[in-house]
Amino acid sequence: MKKFLLALIAITGLYSHAQTINGKITDLFGNPIENAYVFNTTTESHSHTNELGVFSIEKTAIGNVLKISALGYKKNSYTVTNETILVALEEDSFQLSEVVIQPKLSAMNVISKIDLETTPVNSSQEILRKVPGLFIGQHAGGGKAEQLFLRGFDIDHGTDIAISVDGMPVNMVSHAHGQGYADLHFVIPETVDKIDFGKGTYYANKGDFDTAGYVDFKTKDKLDNSAIGLEIGQFNTFRTVGLFDLLGKQKRQSAYIATEYILTDGPFDSPQNFNRINLLGKYSAILENNSSFSILASHFASKWDASGQIPQRLVDAGLISRFGSVDDTEGGKTSRTNFNASFSKPIDQNTFIKTNAFYSVYNFELYSNFTFFLEDPVNGDQIKQKENRSIYGINAELNKKEDFDTFDVLYQIGVGVRADATTDTELSHTLNRSTVLNQIKLGDIDQSNLFAYLNTELHFGKLIVNPALRIDYFKFNYQDKLAPAYKTQTENKAKISPKLNFIYSQNNNLQFYLKTGMGFHSNDARVVVQNSGKEILPTAIGGDLGTIWKPFPRLIINSALWYLYLQQEFVYVGDAGVIEPSGKTQRFGGDLGIRYQLTDYLFFDFDANYTHARSIDDPKGENYIPLAPDFTTTGGISFQKWNGFSGGIRYRYLDSRPANEDNSIIAKGYFIADANVSYTHKKITFGISIENLFNSAWNETQFATESRLQNEPESVEEIHFTPGTPFFLKTKITYAF
Repeated sequence: MKKFLLALIAITGLYSHAQTINGKITDLFGNPIENAYVFNTTTESHSHTNELGVFSIEKTAIGNVLKISALGYKKNSYTVTNETILVALEEDSFQLSEVVIQPKLSAMNVISKIDLETTPVNSSQEILRKVPGLFIGQHAGGGKAEQLFLRGFDIDHGTDIAISVDGMPVNMVSHAHGQGYADLHFVIPETVDKIDFGKGTYYANKGDFDTAGYVDFKTKDKLDNSAIGLEIGQFNTFRTVGLFDLLGKQKRQSAYIATEYILTDGPFDSPQNFNRINLLGKYSAILENNSSFSILASHFASKWDASGQIPQRLVDAGLISRFGSVDDTEGGKTSRTNFNASFSKPIDQNTFIKTNAFYSVYNFELYSNFTFFLEDPVNGDQIKQKENRSIYGINAELNKKEDFDTFDVLYQIGVGVRADATTDTELSHTLNRSTVLNQIKLGDIDQSNLFAYLNTELHFGKLIVNPALRIDYFKFNYQDKLAPAYKTQTENKAKISPKLNFIYSQNNNLQFYLKTGMGFHSNDARVVVQNSGKEILPTAIGGDLGTIWKPFPRLIINSALWYLYLQQEFVYVGDAGVIEPSGKTQRFGGDLGIRYQLTDYLFFDFDANYTHARSIDDPKGENYIPLAPDFTTTGGISFQKWNGFSGGIRYRYLDSRPANEDNSIIAKGYFIADANVSYTHKKITFGISIENLFNSAWNETQFATESRLQNEPESVEEIHFTPGTPFFLKTKITYAF
């Protein structure tokens, strides 16, 4: 009995001294590691690091042993010797067994981390393809922003997906070519470090355009090494890239410069004459108080010619090839200069703030001809869209954790502002890219968005309840320079978007979630003032029911069933300068994703996405949503660093889909396979990549368009398409130093 009492007293004493221990996990150079997993082997309590690398773990006492793991780093065992822990992890080869399903709303980000590690990004187009279910298409010579497809949306160039880089918005509001235009070509793919994505309307810190989802890219704070690379391929393709580490392997600061230059004519009968230059510089530092600071500056400019979309009837008649043109004077030029400063500061172990401020200067000029001679049988229907824009803004967020007896609370309070100012936003009827025949639209646009949000996470053991609220206020100003008298047309509108999410983590290998929320996207300022401010911020209401499951150490399966309702909206059609109401729509579907590591070097991935998308107000049979994908799938097998070799083979499949409301015109689907292999010997890497391995004839983008050729008495509505790239071989050599 006496021994029992002594043991009981000892145990009681141990737990009386157990407490909450705070710590920070970094790499060997002092950079914080996010989502590291910390496990107490004595009490089995556990924790995760936040984006500053900071964690708090309960029921932990001096002498306890902590097991620390993070994706891409070697495991570490740490014996607690004081109340503050600082651990530096050493980088290691990627192992899927190290993945821990995080108990948080953005747990799906682990998928993008896996994909970046196993199939690195090789081009700017592949950056967006890292989002499961997101398809892209180019239809204007390579310089125009890609057309996007996700969850039954033809997103055009970004209308229903919010895209940002380092907290800086990419989408352009009230753009000359279309609302939400998102040109991501200023990002050099080798500088991408993380991809944060989410589907649906469930995230309080995401506002305008977050309908189908959002994608946030984060650039690297430091380079693994300096490198120069050269790519040469078919169709007079040339690309060079340089990555230059300026400060070496210093512990608390880093700086680098990256540059990229691309030339190509493309596979078209009329050469694209495409060229693009990118420059980026970034400095990052960890300050004495563990605050972090970074400043980024970048510039990109591109210029190109384009063959445009061609009518199927000309190809069927043998009058032009699939790579021919009707009007090869299409094309354009664009540029963007960015400045972005970011700052994060810990207030205490449970509180930190983060903020970023940005400024961009943007220029755009595009020439297109979609209808040929339908409107003007003499000069043709070529149009010019042009704008000059400044964007500036700031985002700030307070993150705080509070512990109560029966539950914990995490919350974020955020505020911000974004302002866009454009001059001479223009739509004109032109001839040969040199003569303006008629100015259709010309004006200055000023649009501001002020917002605030409260995001709260209530932790009840394995269950997280996440209520959130977002408020947006918009101010729209438009000065029509074609009006006989000067006048600023102005409207304003506010929008409240509630969210409510539930996350249940059975353990580190199984999570269930139910996400619900309301979202919106703004309409073009020209629509807003013309419609007197009515129905200008259409509501989107969505729900996701899903799971992330790791049944075996090297296998992750994610699945979801979802629904999305979109209210009446008015769309400004930049190509015509008119307003088109789209009516109410609803979409529902399912997502399935698999990631499997077959061996230490071999990886398999698979994604499939099904959508049923229909207009609500239109009669059955005439309620199809044009170009809405109903089934897509991607997948592949890749290998990394196997005796110096890396590479893989990948496919993407997009099913045929309606091109108009009654499904009488079909946009043909496609199946495309790509392959690549590289070999690294010491500091030199040799690589070969092939796009469209089986040389399939496919349409990258296609539309049901009414057009008329110069010799045709009547117009014809049919598929007009931009052909996809045929078999395309490129070779690459990179020297690291």
